[in-house]
Amino acid sequence: MSQSKPGGGRGAVIDAVLRWRELSILVVALILVAYFEAANTDFLLSDASLQNLSQFVAPAAIIACGEIMLMIGGEIDLSAGMVFALTPFVMHFAHQAGVPLLPAVVLALIASALIGLCNGLITVTLLVPSFITTLGTNFLLNGVTLTLSHGTPVEAPEDPIFAAIFGNWGYSEIIWAVAVVAVMHTVLRRTRWGLHTIAAGANPVGASEAGIRVNRLKIGNFMLAAVLAGLTGVLESFRISSIDPQAGGNSIMFLAVAAGVIGGTPLAGGSGTILGGLIGAFVLGVLSDGFTLIGVNAFMFNIILGAAILAAMLFNIHVGRLRRLGAMR
Repeated sequence: MSQSKPGGGRGAVIDAVLRWRELSILVVALILVAYFEAANTDFLLSDASLQNLSQFVAPAAIIACGEIMLMIGGEIDLSAGMVFALTPFVMHFAHQAGVPLLPAVVLALIASALIGLCNGLITVTLLVPSFITTLGTNFLLNGVTLTLSHGTPVEAPEDPIFAAIFGNWGYSEIIWAVAVVAVMHTVLRRTRWGLHTIAAGANPVGASEAGIRVNRLKIGNFMLAAVLAGLTGVLESFRISSIDPQAGGNSIMFLAVAAGVIGGTPLAGGSGTILGGLIGAFVLGVLSDGFTLIGVNAFMFNIILGAAILAAMLFNIHVGRLRRLGAMR
């Protein structure tokens, strides 16, 4: 008859955290929801609050999916925010030129993919660090967007049904986000592309020697990140019925990266979680809306966000070490 080891319950909890990296941030999210709901009963019980929360979470979660794929491979895209700002203008000008609305959106997303292709080619063929490549692209695209728009917002195309599907209805953006997360989670965990991305991020040389086309994977992930950023820009333009060249592109990009990091994806590469990115975006949304409802100064959000990123990085490093030790035993 087997006997349980002392501390076995605690060991089981630690093993669960190590196996399911989203567990810890999910617990944090539930604690935050309970706290803000106790502080203000309108936090999640009103339709308006739920819509506000979902509209904060969705853009960061969608862009985070692309950023997480890049971070797993040891790269990052700092230009995603400017792709987010430029893509709706490409759609707008194509539609003005007589292209039907859906093909105009497709053309805009193709333009986003081409930007991602350029980022990827510069990074892998010229060996420029992706931080530098996309930092330069970020400023370049910002200038292009301001030049094309003359720094002036324009109205989103008027099509009630299309607009409702693409962001204008209160919950359409979060539905898009959940769908994108579901697809990308499957890609990361169940397909050769995702598994090879993890392998390439953990050991690029070993992955290349094993026959994995590391450079092609990286270029594909740069294109994916740009397309998701462009899609988010289109969704946001229909949600607010306006296309603004200065609509916070950089802030949404950093929120997406923060969501990925808080959700359990280290910047060092080799591991990551799409579901964690969604939960991380939810945590950021809860903090933002919760502080607003209980009357805390908005500047506190940046303080908490910075502390959360640092804490998440320290936690990820520590858990990574424990996971490696467990694998060696």
